[in-house]
Amino acid sequence: MKKLFFILAFFLAAVSLMSQQANPENLPFKMEELTSPKFKKAVELARGVCVIPMGVIEKHGPHLPLGTDMFEAREVAFRAAQKEYAVVFPPYYMSQIFEARHQPGTIAYSNDLLWQMLEETCKELSRNGLKKIIIKNGHGGNTSFLQYFCQSQLANRKDYIVVLFRDGNDPVNGPEIKALKKAKIDGHAGEEETSMMSVIRPDLVDKDAIKTESGLTQGRLDKMPFGYTGIWWFADYPNHYASDVAQPDIKLGQLLLDSEAGQLATLIKYLKENNTVEDLQEEFNKRADNPLNK
Repeated sequence: MKKLFFILAFFLAAVSLMSQQANPENLPFKMEELTSPKFKKAVELARGVCVIPMGVIEKHGPHLPLGTDMFEAREVAFRAAQKEYAVVFPPYYMSQIFEARHQPGTIAYSNDLLWQMLEETCKELSRNGLKKIIIKNGHGGNTSFLQYFCQSQLANRKDYIVVLFRDGNDPVNGPEIKALKKAKIDGHAGEEETSMMSVIRPDLVDKDAIKTESGLTQGRLDKMPFGYTGIWWFADYPNHYASDVAQPDIKLGQLLLDSEAGQLATLIKYLKENNTVEDLQEEFNKRADNPLNK
């Protein structure tokens, strides 16, 4: 038992030493915590990589806070930055959320403002030396918007790159995560989100309210063939809640956060060590300037 304790203590000390060596001045990774002189050092240490954790202000069932997506996205970014240093942008909650305008507390900004805010933010980060921008999205309603935003980067020349983080299969934690899950329907404000929030801010999780509303699919457009409409989410989940079991599991929450953070850290490391995206973007721009000249 003592031998196991010493091995564990040695491992933790080694991890701490490696972290100190990677960040010898112990610079904060949260942008809002950096002084202006330290910001310059942070940009250099991060090799120009900045993570924008995007959330939104919207209802999350009857039991989770309006800022759930922001809490979760930032927690993943924090854990990733502890593994692989990057500058983490302050709370960002300007997101696409028109589908929840019928629910109290939803803040739904206009299309033009959403686009302009994100574009201006990226430009300003680039002007300050953070030219490798990762968007860590925490809000499902942003998916199409952010994919199109990334695609639009090719419309004209940029002196920065934008990469949308997309988590994938985790062969290490995946099997255990699957084994711990109990929900058959698990989406918005469901088992996963409730478990993660129970790790991040347990004081904001109202367990007594979990079953006060239905999170089951209503299927009110199931008979509509071959079509997509923006009202689909309201048709299925008018309570803005998608789950049959939203009971929290702390172990599940920790695994989900660590799994995603590990993958984000891997992306940060890749962008710090490679300029492939920038090189390809420049090659594309040169060819796009004169497509007939091969």
